[in-house]
Amino acid sequence: MTLKIEKAGPVDAPPPESIKAIPVRHYGRWVSAIIAIALIVLLISAFARGDVNWGAIPDYFFDGEVLRGVRNTVWITILSMVVGVTLGIVLAVMRLSKNPVTASIAWGYIWFFRGTPVYVQLLVWFNLGLVFDYINIMPIYKDEWSDFMTPFLAALLGLGLNEAAYMAEICRAGIQSVDEGQSEAAQALGMSHAKTLRRVVLPQAMRVIVPPTGNEFINMLKTTSLVIAVQYWDLLQATSEVGQNSGATAEMLFLAAAWYLILTSVLSVGQYYLERYYARGSSRSLPATPLQRVRANLLSFSNRSGGVGV
Repeated sequence: MTLKIEKAGPVDAPPPESIKAIPVRHYGRWVSAIIAIALIVLLISAFARGDVNWGAIPDYFFDGEVLRGVRNTVWITILSMVVGVTLGIVLAVMRLSKNPVTASIAWGYIWFFRGTPVYVQLLVWFNLGLVFDYINIMPIYKDEWSDFMTPFLAALLGLGLNEAAYMAEICRAGIQSVDEGQSEAAQALGMSHAKTLRRVVLPQAMRVIVPPTGNEFINMLKTTSLVIAVQYWDLLQATSEVGQNSGATAEMLFLAAAWYLILTSVLSVGQYYLERYYARGSSRSLPATPLQRVRANLLSFSNRSGGVGV
């Protein structure tokens, strides 16, 4: 008698049960959001009940003196950053030099200007007339110190020289972020040290230098409010004068804050696109800009609307 064994076929496994995901409830987020909204409402309510002449702000927003202060603020900000960036690059190169004298001078400059408040530096420049009666650069220039050291020059030197110390450290960090092999390859091709720095190192260091430089530019715009100490006519000086003459002192300070917010917002947009420009070499695909995201959302919404209509 022969037994015939048949192979059993594969047994179909029962389908897995669908997993029912239960979202985690974040009660703390709701509580913190409610508290934040309540604080904002209380703050708005407090200012609404305060004795504030809100109508004075739009009345003086485009006042001639205020606009002159805005223009001078932007102008001194740009010039101070030009001085700070230019001198900062020079100090960074000096700091990285193998010459101990130039490296020590750069270190001493950074140590002094970073270690003393910019407000004190502004006052020192403005009051040097108490120490020197004349400025005498023999073959070039000679004049009384009071005529030479104007409020504009005191503000420019106080802000620009102080900024150079911070920009020197930013530029030094950017230069050191470039791989040394880049410099060695450039020197192997016969490039001089200066040409290697200008053509190879600095272009690659820019993506490290630009973001903090943008922050320094925005910070410089706000720091210009200190030049009121040297009697330079800036935005804060203008709004203070208008406030004293009109009797709306607090309101003019709110106006100054509004102008500072507008200017810093414009600079923030410029910083965003500048960082995006220098990030092209380090990112394969750049993230979409806010305008591109808005367009994509509008396009997807219109496509969904068209599909529903069909």
